Amino acid sequence: MPRKAALILSIGIMLMSAYGIYAATAWPWKAALFPLAIGIPLFCLAAVEALWAYFGREGAEEGAMELQITPPGRSTWIAAGWMLAFFAAVVLLGFPIAVPLFVLLYLKLQGGERWTLSIVITVAVAAIFYGLFDAMLHLPFPSGLLLDWLGLA
Repeated sequence: MPRKAALILSIGIMLMSAYGIYAATAWPWKAALFPLAIGIPLFCLAAVEALWAYFGREGAEEGAMELQITPPGRSTWIAAGWMLAFFAAVVLLGFPIAVPLFVLLYLKLQGGERWTLSIVITVAVAAIFYGLFDAMLHLPFPSGLLLDWLGLA
């Protein structure tokens, strides 16, 4: 990326993250924790990038590799399909069901893992998800549309 474009992009990211940090300081601590935990490191990394783009050596980009844009391959379409499937599962089933289901199916179908390992990892992810978001942070997740339609929510 040319130095001018990198500088403009990093300054833009710094401005957006600075606004997020500023806005979050007026919120209650629980609500502000996530934006601050993301915004402060993002601001610092963007500042380093801006300094690097501004003060970096002029000829440093000559040895850089040329970016070649190629059409998406099979693995790109598979990854996009998994992401769309996860999004659909979240909308239809809700996060508490979609996350463990996605982990189990991904490990078994895409990763080719054994059932025992897939189930153990899925149970661990479900326990961490429940423990962090439900037990510790008390974040309510809306039920999925399918569960609402069937009256199971």
